[in-house]
Amino acid sequence: MTPQTTLRIAHPTDHLEELLRFYHDGLGLEILASFENHDGLDGVMLGKLGAPYHFEFTHHRGHTVGRAPTQDNLLVFYLPDMEKWQVAVARMQAHGFAPVPSYNPYWDKLGKTFEDADGYRVVLQNAAWPL
Repeated sequence: MTPQTTLRIAHPTDHLEELLRFYHDGLGLEILASFENHDGLDGVMLGKLGAPYHFEFTHHRGHTVGRAPTQDNLLVFYLPDMEKWQVAVARMQAHGFAPVPSYNPYWDKLGKTFEDADGYRVVLQNAAWPL
């Protein structure tokens, strides 16, 4: 692995449209690419242009995936600037996504946790990394 490595986090879903609303509309990630009926799969890649990471969500037609295995399956975004963190939290709430109590109380101290339609959670953490 090198600093130039791009990370893709991929997971299947039964709720592609709902996830698009959560990650695109709520979190403000950009649609980087999408596809329909590629060998029975539909999908979308979301991220920020130029960022070394992105997310891929796929739906396999005719298959059921189910929910996240636990409430502690997290994506954590570190937003050290208080104003930018508040804007990110307000954007989620403006799109109808209310914070949920975190399974691990640590994340509630400096962050807000939101749950997507599949039960996976995103923490908007008002802190810098590395700590």
